[in-house]
Amino acid sequence: MKGKWAAGIPPRNFTWIIRDRLAISERPGGFAPNHRRVRRQEEIIWLRGQGFNRVVSLLTSHHNLYAYDEEDLDYAHFPLAPNIDARPALADCYRDLDRSLRDGLRILVHQEGLGDRVMGVAAGFLVWSGRLASSAQAINLVERLVGHPMGSAGRELVVTSARLPPRQPV
Repeated sequence: MKGKWAAGIPPRNFTWIIRDRLAISERPGGFAPNHRRVRRQEEIIWLRGQGFNRVVSLLTSHHNLYAYDEEDLDYAHFPLAPNIDARPALADCYRDLDRSLRDGLRILVHQEGLGDRVMGVAAGFLVWSGRLASSAQAINLVERLVGHPMGSAGRELVVTSARLPPRQPV
């Protein structure tokens, strides 16, 4: 690979939630009808080049997981389906994110697109982990970082997250 593409390209809507530690974006390679294998590979190359060493997928399917295996990029999969009790997946996801951050990993969290649900998970994690004191603060911060308002699906995840058993101190 030569030229400007040798370093890869950032995933669409890439946004830092915790600078240089935790980011969110749409699925590497794009979402369903726009998904391209070459683009996915370029985005994974960029992630590796930027020091990312863990990807957390919230997709309800196993899409992309084999690509992370092929590129030797550590990943976790916490399917977050609409209209299903999100608490078990959120609790597992937040414990994984907390452990990964403590271990010094650089993490990307994604779902199909960068929408309400990914924003809600990011804001919910900030509250659950004690990094922010209230759901309102977390929602406001994530909305400012992403650049658009969070809808009801995301806000519901933040409220659900605030009701999970709290993070256990290390």
